[in-house]
Amino acid sequence: MRRRQQPPLPKRHGLDPARLRLPEDGTWATIRDHLVHRLPRVPAARIDEMLAGGDIVDLDGPIEPDAPYVPGGAVWFHRDLPDETPVPFEVTVVHRDDHLLVVDKPHFLSTIPRGQHILETALVRLRRDLDLPDLIPAHRLDRTTAGLILFVVDPARRGAYQTLFHKRRVHKQYEAIAPYDPRLTLPRTVRSRIIKERTILRAFEVEGEPNAETLIELIDHRDGLGRYRLSPHTGRTHQLRLHMNGLGVPILGDDFYPELTDRPVDDFTRPLQLLAARLAFTDPISGAERVFETTRTLQAWTDYAGWNGEPTG
Repeated sequence: MRRRQQPPLPKRHGLDPARLRLPEDGTWATIRDHLVHRLPRVPAARIDEMLAGGDIVDLDGPIEPDAPYVPGGAVWFHRDLPDETPVPFEVTVVHRDDHLLVVDKPHFLSTIPRGQHILETALVRLRRDLDLPDLIPAHRLDRTTAGLILFVVDPARRGAYQTLFHKRRVHKQYEAIAPYDPRLTLPRTVRSRIIKERTILRAFEVEGEPNAETLIELIDHRDGLGRYRLSPHTGRTHQLRLHMNGLGVPILGDDFYPELTDRPVDDFTRPLQLLAARLAFTDPISGAERVFETTRTLQAWTDYAGWNGEPTG
């Protein structure tokens, strides 16, 4: 197995530098010319500033502004960070040992850096706050979903734990709050075919061989609301939200189903009432049975008026 090349720049804010490979067939006179071509969203003046400051490097150190192009070479640099709205909720540590870290993620916090969410992500916060620079998630939760995420602390063990999720050897349970429909026969197993195109925000159920399966159970109901237990057998994008919506009981706070709603990034009201509540699996290293349960509750069930923005006094 080829060993991963260590970047010549240290992590910044818990993030590795970006690595940019220089194509073998490149004909640019300088590395700077290639960077201006390769990074059209970065102003040429900013690239010049980074080169002058020694912020773009190769394995021998900082690159000179007029350094000649090297076909097949590589350069490293830290990308400029976007302006982010702080997410005013904390990540709760549920379990920590030499191999694993299990946390309860709040709503509105992404699992990993992506798009406009970089520092305000669970991974970056945990790497920084717990001084765990090699931490990596074994799986992910949507930004809008709260609950349990398993991270791997020891880099030598990450493959073993990530494989558990890839091979569906982790039993996952979620809780959701949605309208209560007495005509709905539960429990039931919902199966459908779900597709998700990269350029479209929402996923869709279509005709064809099912590729998504969820067991849906009713735990309790009151005041027109139901508290549901969702046990997915597969892990398709937005699977739980689509299956609940397909039953005519969309999860409260869902901005995608049944209708797409444009929510401002700094609006932290009415979170999606979906919670990753339980993870259970056989530990691939020790052979022990592992069970982790959330410390969180869904606000719409405990305080519907407060969740819905209604006066409570």
